[in-house]
Amino acid sequence: MFTVQYLEVDSRVIIEEQDGSLIVYFILFSETGVMAGAVLFIKEELLISDVQVGLLVGILNVFALPGCMVAGRTSDYLGRRYTIILASIIFLSGSILMGYGPSYLILIIGRSIVGFGVGFASMIAPLYSAEISSPSHRGFLTSLPDVSLNFGLLFGYVSNYFLGKLTLKLGWRTMLALPAIPSLVLVILMLKLAESPRWLVMQGRVGEARKVLMLVSNTKEEAEQRLKEIKKAAGIDEKCSQDIVEVPKKSRSGAGALKELLWKPSAPVRRIVIAAIGVHMFQQICGIEGILLYSPRVFERAGMIGKSNLLLATVGMGISQALFTFISAFLLDRVGRRILLLISAGGVVVTLLGLGVCMAMVEHSKEKQLWAIRFIIVFIYICVAFVGLGIGPVTWVYSSEIFPLRLRAQGLGVGVTVNRISNVVVVTSFISVYKKITMSGSFFLYTAITALAGWFYFTLPETKGRSLEDMEAIFEKHSKSETQNL
Repeated sequence: MFTVQYLEVDSRVIIEEQDGSLIVYFILFSETGVMAGAVLFIKEELLISDVQVGLLVGILNVFALPGCMVAGRTSDYLGRRYTIILASIIFLSGSILMGYGPSYLILIIGRSIVGFGVGFASMIAPLYSAEISSPSHRGFLTSLPDVSLNFGLLFGYVSNYFLGKLTLKLGWRTMLALPAIPSLVLVILMLKLAESPRWLVMQGRVGEARKVLMLVSNTKEEAEQRLKEIKKAAGIDEKCSQDIVEVPKKSRSGAGALKELLWKPSAPVRRIVIAAIGVHMFQQICGIEGILLYSPRVFERAGMIGKSNLLLATVGMGISQALFTFISAFLLDRVGRRILLLISAGGVVVTLLGLGVCMAMVEHSKEKQLWAIRFIIVFIYICVAFVGLGIGPVTWVYSSEIFPLRLRAQGLGVGVTVNRISNVVVVTSFISVYKKITMSGSFFLYTAITALAGWFYFTLPETKGRSLEDMEAIFEKHSKSETQNL
C-alpha cells in the first residue's frame, strides 16, 4: 500500500486514508500511459484512421464530463468513501471490456465506461485527500495522489515497452486490461478506510468525525481545534458536545450548492470559482496532455523510428515527470502553491519555445537533423519535469482546498468539469492542429497559452498553511485588495 507515515517530535501519525486517493490516481494515469502506446498497435490491427484514433482517445474525456457533473452531488449524498468505491467499480468494468476488445466498437464502449469512472475519480480523489489532511502538511499529503498519478503514467509506459514485445493481438489488449488490477485492490481497500471527517460533520455525525480526526491529527488538542473549525463552517454550535446533531437536509445533501456557486455568488466565492476554473483550464490547454498521450507520434515526427524506440523514449518522459512531481510534494508546504505555479509556467514556456524552434528545423530540413532530434527529446523531458513541479500537482491541491465546506464537493466538480472539457479539446484536436499549422506551430501556440497562464497564476492568493475553513476569508481579503489597486 502507499501508506504515508509522518513522524512529529512527540507523536506518530499514520495517514492510511491517503491510500485510496493514491491508488485512484495511479489507476487514472496508468490508463493514460497504456493508451499512449496501445494506440500504435490498435491502429495496426484494426486498421483504423487517425480520426478514429482521435475519437478513441478523446471519448474518455467526453464521458468524463457527466461523471464530473454528478460526482460532487453524489459525494455529498453518499459520502467521499463510497463515491471512490463506485468510481473504482465503473473503472474496473470498463478496463475489462477494453481488454476483451474484439472490435473498435467494443473499445469505444469500454473507453466510454472508463471515462465516466474517470470523471468521478478526478473529483473525489483530491477532495478526499484535502479533507483528511492537517493545514501544515496538506500540500504534501494532497499532492501525493498526483505523485501516484505520475508513477501510474510511468507504469503504463514501462508496461507498454515490455508488452509491446508480445503478439500484436495479445499485447495491446493486455495493456488496456492492466488498470483493472489496481481498481479491484482499491474497492477492497476503501471498505476498511475512514470517511472524511468534514462530510461526517455535514451529516451531523460529530462523534464519528472526532474519531477520524484523532487518527489523522498529531495531538488531541489539534483534533479538537480542527473539529471546532469544521463545526463552525457547517453551522453547528461550537460548544455543542453531542455526538449526533441535527443538520438541515439542504446541508447534508448539498442541495443549492451549484446555484450559490454560479448564480450571483458572493465576491469571495466568485473569486474562488474563477481561480478553480482557471487553474484547471490552463493545466490542460498548455498542451501537456496532448504531448503525453501522443508522445510516440511526437517523437516519430521528430525523426525517431521503430516502435520499440518510440515506447522506450516515452519511459524517459514518464521518469522525468514522476521524479519532479515527487520533488514538488516536498516543496508545496515550504515554498507555497503560487510560487511553484509561476516557476512551472516559466519553465514550460522556455522549453515549449525550444521545442518549437527545434521541431521547425526538423520540418524544414531535407536532411535528418540528429542534433535537433536529441534536443527535442531533452526539451520534452524538461517540459514534463516543469509541469510535474507545479502545474500538474498544484492544480489539484489548490482547487481542492479553496472552496468553503458547504460548496467544496460541487465546486471542485465544476473545476474538474472544465478540466475535462479542456482536455477533450486538446486531445481530440492535437493531431488536426499540428497537421494544420505543423508540429512546431502547435508548440508555439502552447507557448503563448502557457505565458498567459503565468499571468493568471500571478493573480492568485497563497493558501499555504491555512485552514480549509479560512479560505473564504483569504479570497475576500484578496478581492478587496484587488479592488483598491484598480
